[in-house]
Amino acid sequence: QYGMNAVFLLPVNLYGPRDNFDPATSHVIPALIRKCLEAKDAAADHIEVWGTGQASREFIYVEDAAEGILLAAEHYNDPDPVNIGSGCEIKIRDLVSLTARLSGFQGRIVYDPGKPDGQPRRRLDTSRARERFGFQATVPLEQGLRATIDWYLANR
Repeated sequence: QYGMNAVFLLPVNLYGPRDNFDPATSHVIPALIRKCLEAKDAAADHIEVWGTGQASREFIYVEDAAEGILLAAEHYNDPDPVNIGSGCEIKIRDLVSLTARLSGFQGRIVYDPGKPDGQPRRRLDTSRARERFGFQATVPLEQGLRATIDWYLANR
C-alpha cells in the first residue's frame, strides 16, 4: 500500500552464543545447558526436566538464521511467507541426552511427566526458502550446541 518492500520470514527456535541463559526466561537449549553445567559443577547426581521428553522440536543455529535472513533480504521479493529452519527435528529426550553429554554432565536425567510437554511436535517445511532464495541451514545441531556451550562457559 505504501510502497514498502518487505518479506515475511518465520524462523524456528533459534539458539547459539549470546542466547538468554536466565533460568526464569530462557528457552529449552540455553536452559538445558545451564542446568547441566550447574549440576556438573555441584556434582549433582541428577537433573530434572519438565514433561516426558517425547515432544519434538526443530532448532536453527543463530548464524544459519542470520544467513537465511540475509539471503531473503537480498534475493526474495514475493509476498509468500517463508519458514527459516534447519529441517531437522529432535525429541526433547534426545536433545537432553546430547546436551548432557556435550556439557560433561554424567548424572541421571529425571523427567517430570506432571509438567507440560507443550506442543507434541514442531517442525517447519523449509522448502520454500531453499527453492526461492537458496537457503539451507548448514550447522549440525551437535556442532551448534558445542559452540553454544563453549560460549556460555567462557562468559557465564
